[in-house]
Parts: sequence; C-alpha cells; structure tokens
Amino acid sequence: MAAEARRNNALSHLHHDSCWPRLLLALLWRRRPPRPGPGPGPPLSGARGAARRCGAIAGPERCARHSPACQGKAIGRRAEALHASGQQNPRSRGGAHTAAATGQRRDTGTGTPEPGQRAAAAGQSNRCGPAVPRRTASAQSGAIEGGVAACGRYGGGRAAAPGAPGHEGRRAPRRVPGGGAAAAPRPGRHRAAAGVRGHLPLRGAAGAAAGTARIQFVLKHKEFAHLREVKAFPNALNPHKEESRALVKAMIDQVMALHEDIKWFHIGCDEVYYLGEGEESKQWLQQQDNTPEKLCLSHIKAVASCVVSSYPTVTPIVWDDMLRGISEEALAESGVPQLVQPMIWDYAADLDVEGKVHLIEKYRRCGFSKVWFASAFKGATGVNQSLILIGHHLKNHLQWLKVASKSPADVLEGIALTGWQRYDHFSVLCELLPVAIPCLAVCLQTLKNGGYSDKVKENVEELLGMSNLEIDTFMSTSLGAFPGSNILTLVTEISFYLKSSVDELLERNRYVTGWFSPYHRKRKIIHPIIMHHFQPDAVSLLSKWNGVVQDLQAAMEQVFHRCTVEEWMEENVYPSLQKLQQVVDDLDEAIKALQ
Repeated sequence: MAAEARRNNALSHLHHDSCWPRLLLALLWRRRPPRPGPGPGPPLSGARGAARRCGAIAGPERCARHSPACQGKAIGRRAEALHASGQQNPRSRGGAHTAAATGQRRDTGTGTPEPGQRAAAAGQSNRCGPAVPRRTASAQSGAIEGGVAACGRYGGGRAAAPGAPGHEGRRAPRRVPGGGAAAAPRPGRHRAAAGVRGHLPLRGAAGAAAGTARIQFVLKHKEFAHLREVKAFPNALNPHKEESRALVKAMIDQVMALHEDIKWFHIGCDEVYYLGEGEESKQWLQQQDNTPEKLCLSHIKAVASCVVSSYPTVTPIVWDDMLRGISEEALAESGVPQLVQPMIWDYAADLDVEGKVHLIEKYRRCGFSKVWFASAFKGATGVNQSLILIGHHLKNHLQWLKVASKSPADVLEGIALTGWQRYDHFSVLCELLPVAIPCLAVCLQTLKNGGYSDKVKENVEELLGMSNLEIDTFMSTSLGAFPGSNILTLVTEISFYLKSSVDELLERNRYVTGWFSPYHRKRKIIHPIIMHHFQPDAVSLLSKWNGVVQDLQAAMEQVFHRCTVEEWMEENVYPSLQKLQQVVDDLDEAIKALQ
C-alpha cells in the first residue's frame, strides 16, 4: 500500500504546471487479456523451435508483421465502399494508440479562423483531398493535450515520429492496416494503445491529439501497392488517385470514431522523399507553375481540410520538416497556416537553439498561430539499441527549454516527448518502453522544473524507487520500484553479459577452442579428461541464462504481445543462447559416443 501510494503521489507531481504552458504526462499502454500459449522455457532449435515460436501468433489474430494478407482486405472493401457512397466510417472496434492528457484548450486570440472558416478557406466541403504520403503519424505523434506529452511510437513505440521510427509487431487490426493512432480518451477512460498491456493511472484527461498510422503499414500490402507514389516503394501514397483519398478518409474516420472528443489530430507529413517521383506526379509537375513544394502543400491542405471539414472542432498537426525549406511566400499563399499547427522535431543532444528560434519566427510570419516541439525520450540513438543513454535525451530536452525561453510566450502550444519503438515499419525493435521509464521521468521532471539538477535526480530516484540513477552510462546498478523495472533489470543483464559470457566460453576458453572445435564437434570426438575442464562451466552457464531468459519472457508477456516478445528474443537472446545450447548438446553426443 505504501509503495502504491508513493507511485500515485509521484504521478500527481508530474501533472503540476510549471514553466510550460500546460504540463502533462501521457504514456501509451496497451491492455489485452493474456493469450493462451506455452509458458516460458528455453529456446528450441531447428524446425521444432521455429514452429513453437511461430505458433504463438498463428491463426486469425497474427501480428502485423506476420500476417500481411489479413490486414489489407477489410480496409480495401471499406475504402471502396467509401469511394462509392461518400459515407463516413462507422465506429471502429480496432485497436488504437492512446494516451491521456490534461489541461484546457486556450483561446489564442491570434486571429486564427474558426474550424468552419478553416474549411472554407481551404475550398473544401466534406470531401477528403489527396492523402499524405509516408509517415502519416501515429502513436509517436502521440496524444498531446497541450503542454508536455509523452508518446510512444508505434507499438509501444514511435508510431512514427520523423527521423525514422515506426511500428512494433502486433496483432492485425480489424479495419485499416495501421489504423490505430495516438489519441487521448475522455476523462476516466483508457483505450488500447499499441505495444503494451496494462496502464498507469492518468488523471484529468480532457481532450487530446490523434494521428493516422504510418502509411507503410498499408502500402506494404499487395492490395494497396497500386496506390504507391513510386511503384517499388511503400513509403508514399499517390496523391492523384480517388482511391487514395478514400483510404485516408477511412483511416481518419476510424480514429475519430474511437476518439470523438479530441482537439488535435496529427496527420504526419514528414520525410516525404518520394513525393513527385511517381508518373502522375511527374506529369503534374510539367504543368506551368507547378513545383514539388506546391504538390507537398496541396497534400497537406487536402488532408487537413478533410479533417476540419468533417470534424470542425479538431485542429490538425503536421511534422514540420517538409515545411522548413519552403519560402514564406509559398507557405502564406497556400492556406496551410490557417489549417494546421506545425510540430518542430529534433532529437539531437546538440540541437541548434538559434536555428529553431528563427524557424519559429518564420512560421509566425507565414500565419501559423501556434507551434509544437517534439523531443524524444527513447529511440533516435541506434536502430537496434536495447538500453537508454539518459544523458543524450536529457541534453535534448535542456536544449528545447532554451528554445522555449527565447521564443514568444504565446507561440508554444506544447511539446511531445516521442518514444520510438522502431526506426521505420520494417526495422527491428529499438528500446522497449519499460527500459525507458527512468529516462522519461528524468525528461519530464526536467521540463517541470525548467532544468536539471541534483534535486531533480533525487526526485526521480525517489519516485521510481531507485537508489542510484545512472545518467551518463547505459548501466543501471540499482533496482527500481516502478512498473516494468524488472524488465529493465533483466534487459540490462542480458545486454551486457549474455553474448560476452557465451563468447568467452566458446571462443576464448582454450579447452573448447583446442579440444572441442567445430571439427571435433562434427565428428563427436572429445578427450575424456579434457571435457571435465569445461563441461561444468558450459552446463552451469546454460542453466543460468535459461533462468534469466525465462524470467524476462514471463515479465514481458505481462506487458507485451507475444509477437513482440518473440521478436525481441530472436533478435537479442536466441543467437547467443542457441550457440551455447548447441555446444552442450554436441558435448552430450560426444560423451555418448565414448561409451
């Protein structure tokens, strides 16, 4: 009871306003009942092991990465129906990224048109324009209710913040592939978020932001390959096809059906590298006065208009990287500043403060009423990273504090703390959310207090039940009392010692390399005296690591989907553990051959 009270008190501290417009804590979690399946155990090698591991996700509820076919058909039928009838999606029951948020939306008084006026200015009715190519945002863009939002990027992770993140393996959605998005529920409600089961209590949720999922998630399917901007790449949607517009409309409606009271909707628009390279776009660009910048702005305007015309109380948010190089005149004349709020993203520890201040000034001159910042509390430091270097992310947030201090007081709507789960839809998992909780706490406390100090460090250690929080190294020497701390401890142990201990035995133990080499193992040859010099060590090491892995698998299965656990194990555990298992098996065979 005391520990629970301490955690609840810790969460309440993180909700208090300080130097930011409105400070909030919003974490993405996923709640689903555990699936039946085999309990944790040592990995099996060969076909039998593969069958057992794949069996965890077999059937109609396979994760997205293992069942491409099932994801495309439902949305294909729905998009065709929308195209034919012009109707909106009914309420969806599909999974969605979620987060809770606090604060009340402010009347900025900056002359921004009302939602209905925005739609009129865009020249749109209830018709959705061309879809936004490439990362159309998602959990990474996260629920943002003003102030500070901590959001996962896809699947317990960067639902795809710019710079690279993407989607964590998960069960196939029932409608639009990747139709889940970041959004905050109404007060007292917790909706499903990709990646993790369970949730933290979040107080005072009132509105939020949402975004459609990464477009790669849809365009990877054969059913939608014809909608790609460039035939070979699933990164961008062809903006000239009516079916593309119907697809985007369906995705927007699915998110809105789940989150009727949101105030912001992140529509993505980052890193659209291949926009303009499709055949239809090339023909369009040959017309007088047409440019790639104009094509990009027309994308943004059309999708934003689709949101505000159908949902006039919702303000679209876009990643800003495609806007940075566009002239002020082109931006102002496009009508985009009256429709959206740009989210300026930068995850570097040494981000250019003065450059960001000048960029904000440019956006204000173009007519944008508000801007958002986007930092990162996990991801952005290594595509297959498994542990967090807190110091990197801390420096990033300290730089954003400098940007805020040098910007007009009324310009900042909020900051989103993105948490990547992949660099893109096809990459491996990077840091898991439980591993990143201490870093998230440090970043939030830094924003709350307007800087970092020994006192902030002590606050985080007390809130998380950690005796010694490491900032400048990957190694955390203390256990924690926060949810998921056991996963952090076990991941740390495996990341530092599993491969190194196995390699030490198999590659640097003279008895193994000299008397039980691959040549000996293949022919089942072993010196009956020499084997006693390394057999006990090999068996003991295998027993130890099997126990650690079983503990980690059991802990992860309380939080993640089985397909996520399977992927992390195959990437980070099985290669070394199976090598160790194989040498022990070969040793047993050689001993039998002696008898």
